Amino acid sequence: MHIERHYRELEKIEEVRAYNISNIDLFEKAPQYQKPMKIPFSNIIKYVQSDVNMFIPIEDGEDFVINRLGWNILQRGNAKLEDVAGRKFSECTPFFYEIFKEPFKEVLETKDTKSMRIYYYISNRIKSITNIHIIYEDGNLFVISDYTDELSHERSLEEKKLEDDANKSTLIEYFSQTGSYYKTRNEYTWTPGIYNIINRTKESDDAYYNIIFDLVIPEDKPLVHELLNTMSPETDTYENIIRIKTRDGHIKYIDTYLYSKFDENGDEISHYGLFKDVSLDSHKHMTRPVDFMLDGFNHNAKLSLLIEPLSRRYEFSKGFYKMIEIPSEEYIHSRDVIDNIVEDDVRENLLKLIDGEINELNEILTYKVNGDENNLKVCELFIERFQYGNNEHSIGFLTDITSIKKKQQELIKSNANKNILIKEVHHRVKNNLQVLNSFLNLERRAYKDKPNQILDNMQARLSSLALLHEKTYNTSDFLNINLKDYMEDQDETLQGLFSAKNISFESEIDENIHLSIEVITPLLLMVDELTMNAIKHAFPDPDMKNKTIHKEIKFIDEDTCELILKDNGVGLGNPEKLINHNLGWEIIKSLTKQIDGTIEIMEPEIGTEFRIVFPTKFEDSLDNENENEEVA
Repeated sequence: MHIERHYRELEKIEEVRAYNISNIDLFEKAPQYQKPMKIPFSNIIKYVQSDVNMFIPIEDGEDFVINRLGWNILQRGNAKLEDVAGRKFSECTPFFYEIFKEPFKEVLETKDTKSMRIYYYISNRIKSITNIHIIYEDGNLFVISDYTDELSHERSLEEKKLEDDANKSTLIEYFSQTGSYYKTRNEYTWTPGIYNIINRTKESDDAYYNIIFDLVIPEDKPLVHELLNTMSPETDTYENIIRIKTRDGHIKYIDTYLYSKFDENGDEISHYGLFKDVSLDSHKHMTRPVDFMLDGFNHNAKLSLLIEPLSRRYEFSKGFYKMIEIPSEEYIHSRDVIDNIVEDDVRENLLKLIDGEINELNEILTYKVNGDENNLKVCELFIERFQYGNNEHSIGFLTDITSIKKKQQELIKSNANKNILIKEVHHRVKNNLQVLNSFLNLERRAYKDKPNQILDNMQARLSSLALLHEKTYNTSDFLNINLKDYMEDQDETLQGLFSAKNISFESEIDENIHLSIEVITPLLLMVDELTMNAIKHAFPDPDMKNKTIHKEIKFIDEDTCELILKDNGVGLGNPEKLINHNLGWEIIKSLTKQIDGTIEIMEPEIGTEFRIVFPTKFEDSLDNENENEEVA
């Protein structure tokens, strides 16, 4: 017997899954605490199909007296009302007390009605579902319960199955929450499982429209639009997870696989779709891995991420549409956008990339916004084409460096020191993109069968560099950047990024440490790598208490600093295994080398600790520019 809890953000409802609960587990003998009080409309309540249960708070809301329970719950527990009324909730039914004690406290505090849904499982199969509403009224709590008993429904289907062996496949589909359709001559044929997914029966006009796509929530409509513009003889399959809202208001997560067959002229002959309801595992699919990457750029108008820019399956972060000044819903992805690039050689190279003649583009270009000669933006564009499995993919970055170019012109007129700063402004975006490109190449080779791991790792690095770009666009001094501001923002980003809500991030950063952009960039990436490692490996037990990742950066002397990053997790075990066989360790060593630092693994009594010592200044910061190449 055990209980799991999940909160469904879209439905604003808490779900509880109770496994292998027997009737004898529901009630226990307990002494009467006080006599039940008479409740209004008690005779009327008897004729209400839903259970109406009443609880009286005691002990400052830590416990409750059962004043009334409904017929259904009493029948399930083989109990009588006189045996439970007036008893303490915690003593009479510890099982339900464990489920409701925190929701009851919440309603007592807020006075707001709370909705819950309880699934009862036997051997991983749902046996019944209870929809709950907890209501506060005059200091007491009323619980309205609606039951859906799957047992009798399941038995009737089983009897039908035995009576008609020819319908075995239909019944299996019905139970599995899986359905499919066939589309020929613009008419749909839907299998019975589809109706189980969308919670309704068959209707006469279902053959004339896609009854699944008609229910897709607005946030996922772009995925359907992408599908309709993707299927072709070259791309005849499509897979994704979409969310639908059924007519009765339930949000469901649908794993979608579609396949089309085309004739020799490229015309669609038939279309097939397979759908599986994965709502019970929807906490695993709230966001696709690529969404983490896109979200890291959505608040940045100067730097945009381009996913599959060479394909009709493209997905761009919001910054792209802000740069070209076209709303995303009005943008049409085609070669026409290239016509607004001023430089002939850039247009020529971009067309070569699209046609597959070259595999990489890294150019600075001038873009005419909406074809306007008086509205020009200077941008840096990087796109790489690569193979994953049998498919070809592409990824890119578009950076608006118009303001940087203007600052360059102003700095050229100043002293020689500002001349150096201009070069750093000009090159730092390119260098950072090269670092990301190198990481991507390394991890493609190391984790070629784990694409989600590649995306998760890239996510933190992308967010840190996006943060770095965001904070440095408006500064004029790239040689003396306050480190503490960056590290505090990075803590917040990392904690949210990896869903490490139960891990405490502690930072002690000397506020007098000021570093150049060339030092801060690899330092942020090092902290990313070490923190990712701690989050993934230091706390394998999700119930571990007081999980902490501590970071300290301070001066050793006026020209040298040290970074200590440690956790209170399970420890490394065998450090030699990390040193000899870990890609993350190789990346950290390369980054440490870029800042002329040294790294060592300490041996604390608890957890894991790393110490990195590095100089605060270089003789010439531009000399280290080419060190980024060594990561590759």
